[in-house]
Amino acid sequence: MKKAITLITLFILVGTAMAGGGWTKKKGTGYYKVSHWWVNAAKEYTFDGNTQTSPKEGIFNTSIFAEYGITDRFTGIINLPFSKSANNLESISGIGDTDIAFKYRITKPESKFVLASTLLFGLPLGEDSGGSNGTLQTGDGEFNQLIRLDLSRSIPLGKVNAYANVYAGYNNRTNGFSDEARFGAEVGAGFLDSRVWTILRIDGIESFQNGDESTAASDGATVFANNTEYIATTYEIAGYITDKIGVTAAYGSVLSASLIFASPSYSLGVFLDLK
Repeated sequence: MKKAITLITLFILVGTAMAGGGWTKKKGTGYYKVSHWWVNAAKEYTFDGNTQTSPKEGIFNTSIFAEYGITDRFTGIINLPFSKSANNLESISGIGDTDIAFKYRITKPESKFVLASTLLFGLPLGEDSGGSNGTLQTGDGEFNQLIRLDLSRSIPLGKVNAYANVYAGYNNRTNGFSDEARFGAEVGAGFLDSRVWTILRIDGIESFQNGDESTAASDGATVFANNTEYIATTYEIAGYITDKIGVTAAYGSVLSASLIFASPSYSLGVFLDLK
């Protein structure tokens, strides 16, 4: 049976495309990043949250991410992944589902708290039924729209620049997939004159279980599965090599989940920060 899937933007798509909390880029400035994210697993979380062995599968994404300040309060964002999906027998490669987003800062610059809204469009550019048995995918075949609110604040701690952010969102999905509530929090701290940043993210997805029965049915879980739910953590470190160029590394895992790989994810990247 063909698996009904959704591209879980666990650590690169939503996590990256929504990076920066409520802060927008100043007009004419930008942030650009190339990163590689991967997960490879032979276990999965079942619908009831238990784990079981499964055929070994992997997802590998090389992603181009960019955000640009259209105005001081309005930022455009794009995340374009080049994806590979593989199992023990075969693999497929190609462009993955692409996110285009627009972030608007609601509060004024002098506000201690930063409140922003983001509208994200998930474009179904990937393959949703690849391989000989149709179970390899680089996309989910559905067009989704995510609306999200971020509330952020800078927290100076002596010589350390820190920040905190919380967010909540609603993901409207099409083509028989269940809608989702999304939520999370993020804290970060900058050391050595903010040249090295450590970041902890907690992200969650809760399915509304309102999709079609034919779409909700699945023979198993991957990072793709309709009605996936999880609470996940990501630990990231980013360092500037020069004033504009830097590197990042991240490790992600789930605290509780259903219908998703039961293995950690990893990410490495290089960025250009044009302030």
